[in-house]
Amino acid sequence: MNFVVVIPARYHSTRLMGKPLIKFNGIPMIVKTYKQCIKAVDQKLVYVATDDRRVKKVCEKNNINVLMTSKNCLTGTDRVFETTKHLKAKTFINVQGDEPLFNPKDLKKLIKESKKFPNDVITGYCEITDKRQFFDINVPKVVVSKDGHIIYASRAPIPFNKKKKFIKAWRQVCAYAFPKKKLELFYKQKKKTPIEKIEDLEYLRFLELGVKLRGLKMSKQSIAVDTIHDVTLVKKRLK
Repeated sequence: MNFVVVIPARYHSTRLMGKPLIKFNGIPMIVKTYKQCIKAVDQKLVYVATDDRRVKKVCEKNNINVLMTSKNCLTGTDRVFETTKHLKAKTFINVQGDEPLFNPKDLKKLIKESKKFPNDVITGYCEITDKRQFFDINVPKVVVSKDGHIIYASRAPIPFNKKKKFIKAWRQVCAYAFPKKKLELFYKQKKKTPIEKIEDLEYLRFLELGVKLRGLKMSKQSIAVDTIHDVTLVKKRLK
């Protein structure tokens, strides 16, 4: 296979326990995220990677390909790497399990970009139009160079200014394309890198290791569910 789509799902989230199984309109979030993905690609190419039997059971009930991974994974990216032991692919597309509104068109766009740049780590981003998001530490912000690479990512409001005002900014969209070799490099560290640990943003590990991150502009449809407030936002959007 040229690529597979892997959706990491950790039950014991530090900010929102059991979030893969939070229901929206009666459907567990991990199932909604999966359904968004299979609007873009064949379901045979989409897998959930989890460390929890409850998530596995829900996936099996909904005929979703599911792989059990270690409870010791430091991040979702480490969890994606563990699937390389079972899945034979050149590129691993990662859509986070807390993205129930993820735009299928963005997935198609990411796959297309990964074929164009097969040796690059690619990450999604979109423009911030909401002042609240800019100052929210649960919304990772990114700064992108003129040639489309991620210069830095932070939970802090960046880029910032002397007047302490929101002018223009971009946020992370939790979808990535990983060449297998870059995943191996990431996983081999066995611990979080210094800035990654401070910010608690896993793909900073790539930047600290000298790996360039190619940015890919995506739609603003996505809402990553990390807090109860995010749950409320998604429910409002789904009404």
